[in-house]
Amino acid sequence: MKKKLYHIITIGCQMNKSDSERIAGYLEKHGYVLSENKDKAVLVVVTTCGVKQSAENRAYSLIYRLKKNNPKIKIVLTGCLSQRKDVQRRLNGYVDIWMPITELDSLAYKLGLEKIENNSLSGYLAINPKYNSKFSAFVPIGNGCDNFCAYCVVPHARGRETYRDALEILEEVKKLVKKGYKEITLIAQNVNSYRAKITNYELRITNKKENEDFKLIKFPDLLRMVNDIPGDFWIRFSTSHPKDMSDELIKAVAECVPASPKLRGAGKVCEHIHLPVQSGDNEILREMNRKYTREHYINLIKKIRKAVSNVCITTDIIVGFPGETEEQFNQTIRLLKEIKFYLAYISQYSPRAGTISAKMDNDVTQKEKKRREEALVKIVKKTALEENKKYLNKIVDVLIEGKNKKGDWFGKTRTYKNVRINGEALLGEFIKVKIKKAKDFGLEGEIIN
Repeated sequence: MKKKLYHIITIGCQMNKSDSERIAGYLEKHGYVLSENKDKAVLVVVTTCGVKQSAENRAYSLIYRLKKNNPKIKIVLTGCLSQRKDVQRRLNGYVDIWMPITELDSLAYKLGLEKIENNSLSGYLAINPKYNSKFSAFVPIGNGCDNFCAYCVVPHARGRETYRDALEILEEVKKLVKKGYKEITLIAQNVNSYRAKITNYELRITNKKENEDFKLIKFPDLLRMVNDIPGDFWIRFSTSHPKDMSDELIKAVAECVPASPKLRGAGKVCEHIHLPVQSGDNEILREMNRKYTREHYINLIKKIRKAVSNVCITTDIIVGFPGETEEQFNQTIRLLKEIKFYLAYISQYSPRAGTISAKMDNDVTQKEKKRREEALVKIVKKTALEENKKYLNKIVDVLIEGKNKKGDWFGKTRTYKNVRINGEALLGEFIKVKIKKAKDFGLEGEIIN
């Protein structure tokens, strides 16, 4: 019998990568076999991103090329572009199945493999994934977003927030740890908003007393529960929203890092928090519908740094949002210089169909957006180098992630810093490294036996 070959192309964020892992697990459960060559596959799934125009354009060119090379290939489009009417019109005749990720359980029916259409909505997260890595895993705790930031397509593409049962999340993490996974990243569009009911039976499973008032758990509770799972592994989480970064969550992180005086378990939570600021100007933040101020954000960073020693803060910033003046942009410059982020993902604003800002006058030129982006990158490079110099001659734990093109091993520290390593290592293992060189976005070091 001829094998049914599939291939998945993933564009975009961690959540999209995690979704693709669940799609792979689902397809293999239904008899498909992975093909590394997309042109040899009978089925190609494209997990799309609509956050930037460049990502959207990439999806178009990939799909056009796939159909041109093999007109008989069946293409499934999921992700951010799956429900956009303008995209459906543009790709009419190229895409065979349009599938919002929450309808993954219906894919077998749409492919003609099952007679009954299943639709589990957010329950798609319970589908067993086929992980891409043998040592690092994304564990989704929810899907969707309720924030409706003016520039963001995610609530329109993924819908409102829904969250997984806590026990289901804990069981997935336990299985991963049992298999030897060293890094678990809890992900959602907004992890801070996590909330789920938990039954008395589940309380017993998680070693909670039945008489505790624990019917509704929030993200700090979940973080503590994952930290309490026995094993030698790191915990990361992303993405956080400044308006929902509560004092309780900061306290939970502080309790679950190795340096904590009130250490819980082995202290597995990494000293890294990604906290998108987007702009340093209050008026722009208000126009973006971010629901916090510059002052609130700065105070939040101070709280985090006071509670968690050696913490690394990274962020996202948008330049050229409609109406952003030179003075408003300068407010962002001042914010970067004050906070001294280790890393900032800087994007030039592009209007997204269906969002509030798409109706605004996109009045900042592309040339000016590029200039502003380059100005911020220059600042971040300087502050990152200053931060990295503090690591010189220190010994740090590094999780080995792979080899670069030159054949050198590389990995990351708990604080999310890239390290190039002199010496032999093993993929997916923790090693101790003495830092010998600091660069703007990386470190170099030698293995300590």
